[in-house]
Amino acid sequence: MKKISILLLLLCSCTCGFSQFVNHKPAIFTEDSLTSPLTRNFIAPQRILYTEGNVSDQEVLLKPGIGQADLANRYKCILQNSGDGKKASILLDFGRELHGGVELVTGMWAGNKPLHVRLTFGESASEAMSVVGEKGATNDHAIRDFQTLLPWLGKIQLGETGFRFLRITLEEDSAALQLKEVRAIFTYRDIPYLGSFKSNDERLNKIWETGAYTVHLNMQEYLWDGIKRDRLVWVGDMHPEVSTINTVFGYNEVVPKSLDLAKEITPLPGWMNGISAYSMWWIIIQRDWYQHHGDLAYLKKQGPYLADLLKLLATKIDEKNSEHLDGTRFLDWPSSENAPAVHAGLQAMMVLAFQKGKELSTVLNDQATAALCTDAIARLKKNIPDPHGSKQAAALLSLAELMPAEKAAHEILNVGGAKDFSTFYGYYMLQAMAKAGDYQQALNIIKTYWGAMLDLGATTFWEDFNMDWLPNAARIDELVPPGKQDIHGDYGAYCYEGFRHSLCHGWASGPTAWLTEHVLGIQVAAPGCAAIQLKPHLGDLKVVEGTFPTPKGVLWVKHTKLANGQIKTEYKAPKGVRIIQ
Repeated sequence: MKKISILLLLLCSCTCGFSQFVNHKPAIFTEDSLTSPLTRNFIAPQRILYTEGNVSDQEVLLKPGIGQADLANRYKCILQNSGDGKKASILLDFGRELHGGVELVTGMWAGNKPLHVRLTFGESASEAMSVVGEKGATNDHAIRDFQTLLPWLGKIQLGETGFRFLRITLEEDSAALQLKEVRAIFTYRDIPYLGSFKSNDERLNKIWETGAYTVHLNMQEYLWDGIKRDRLVWVGDMHPEVSTINTVFGYNEVVPKSLDLAKEITPLPGWMNGISAYSMWWIIIQRDWYQHHGDLAYLKKQGPYLADLLKLLATKIDEKNSEHLDGTRFLDWPSSENAPAVHAGLQAMMVLAFQKGKELSTVLNDQATAALCTDAIARLKKNIPDPHGSKQAAALLSLAELMPAEKAAHEILNVGGAKDFSTFYGYYMLQAMAKAGDYQQALNIIKTYWGAMLDLGATTFWEDFNMDWLPNAARIDELVPPGKQDIHGDYGAYCYEGFRHSLCHGWASGPTAWLTEHVLGIQVAAPGCAAIQLKPHLGDLKVVEGTFPTPKGVLWVKHTKLANGQIKTEYKAPKGVRIIQ
């Protein structure tokens, strides 16, 4: 009886202790603890693209896994080296570009010890077959090529980069690696696609979706421009991305969070990212963000910095009414060697920044800064530089109304079609073509230029693309056949030579926003989407429909071209959104 009492006492004591432990919150879980906005999913490989050496039962890796090693030790892929210097390896294709890492589940092998392997991630099949230093391959910003140990009868999660392909190589001279599972760890924001676009042209539909997905992958803790390389907040690069986010996702905290970071780490008179144009893009993004979301409280927080930045910019206009901006003078990479064009583009950027700055200053009731902007615009318009044959400069001059839209389009932008387009400034070229009324030409270029990347196997849009790369180019989702050009490893320029080239770059998403704005015809006409104007331009399309997120709900629109060429428009607008036709 005494023993039973002691047992009950101990049981009660343990239960009370357990209850106290469960209810106790360790110090790490405080009000200041950081939580991640990101979700992780596991994705099995879609196909085995290549094996080398002694590899058996590789099809096992295509089955969905459970993430658990077991003692049954059945259904495993074996990579075996026999001591002859040859290394067994396997190349996996996960079917689409992803951000994240990989989980490997292993079996049992002789010796019960870890084995050395090499993991090589790639955005193209050929990049995954390369090593650092080969054709520009790097580990910049993210480690995508490294040696590591895999545990015996266990699992391990490794890597964080942008990739679609993974090569696993057994490095041990005499060993047999047993792989039960290899799964990609897909890390992303689990948010709905509120916006949509669907027409009778499937190529355009795919381009819209690919631009949306490209930006979605870059919406990590902050808004990046690239998930393999350029995992940074580049403010100018953000502008097309923010346009796409407004179009597809509506409000997301990653935008103000990234804008605020850029402001906080750039005390004036410094330029954001060291680039004068990027500080001007910050102003333009602030205006676009306010126009879409109508968040006056957030805008008021930007007021002091905005006013001081506009004052700084005003000091960069010389006595000839010409910009003389210091810092890095940059529009985009393909235009960077054309100094007169860069000057023309920066002159136009100054006008655009002061126009948006005046608009925001008026909203903030800062009349002094608004007047400063008015004066700066008047001065800058007295000096109109030549675009020097640059499509980038011509687009900006047109948008800033320093050059007639028709002249810019017909003499420069339309010449050669998609030739000399770029993935970043292609968005502004399209905008300038729309301003000139050349909607069909813009649609043709979207299908030719951005569509060419899809034809090469892309599932996201690239840091840059040149139509001159197309002849005899191999797809990125195949090993390069003899006699073909490696579109990834053999091309690229400036900071993106060869495999350093990012194949998932958010600044390339412009067609997504453009198609919604100009084909679906949804244009925000008042802050907070209080009014939306519908101005569809279908070109040769027969029907287009889609949705658009507003702070008050999702707008649905459908346009149908009738036999007489007229457009029939149907829509369902959220309460509080006024439609203008």
